[in-house]
Amino acid sequence: MNSSPDIVEVASLIGEPSRVAILISLIGGKALPASELARIARITPQTASSHLAKLVEGGLLSQESYGRHRYYRLANPEVAHALEALQAIAVPKPVRSLRESDQMKALQYARTCYDHLAGKIGVALTDRLLELGLIQESGKDFLLSAEGKAKLQALGVEVDPPPKSRRHFARQCLDWSERRHHVAGSLGASLTKRLFELGWIERLPDGRAVRVTAAGISGLSEEFGLKL
Repeated sequence: MNSSPDIVEVASLIGEPSRVAILISLIGGKALPASELARIARITPQTASSHLAKLVEGGLLSQESYGRHRYYRLANPEVAHALEALQAIAVPKPVRSLRESDQMKALQYARTCYDHLAGKIGVALTDRLLELGLIQESGKDFLLSAEGKAKLQALGVEVDPPPKSRRHFARQCLDWSERRHHVAGSLGASLTKRLFELGWIERLPDGRAVRVTAAGISGLSEEFGLKL
């Protein structure tokens, strides 16, 4: 019989400014080298190495080695889901420069949360899927209707859960900037992947924020009636 989850252990790992900076920089789903994470967190490589080791040991990060270089990414979608939820309840930090303001506006408009679409666009698309009856709310998840399955399959979205996967199929993820839910899970990831493939969205230079392209504005309007 397992004991209850050790929330204190996880909270102590997250509750350190440098480690928070590292985790948030990885929430977009990319893997980054230790040197880049040290730069983002504004700490020395030695200090970053210590923090990264603790995050890997604590199950929040996974490590991949390529030659002499080590890359780090979030261990699983649940870590991103937890970070997004924490941002939704946290008090916003003051914006101190025009650059920070522009970056924040871009993230709030559209971004990836691990591997699915978030921000204003992610929530708006989720709302349209609900309004059209393509998905339905069910507890903490969404259910894909028969009409939704046919619609998304026609668009080229993989709508069948990966075999033997323990991941939620269509999870409700609380969006930190919109304070409402967007579609996460394997369905959210598949839909976002297809939007990238179609060229309807593309990443901005910071690697997490995305923008809707002209083709995306037209496609989202035609397919889902989403007006941008």
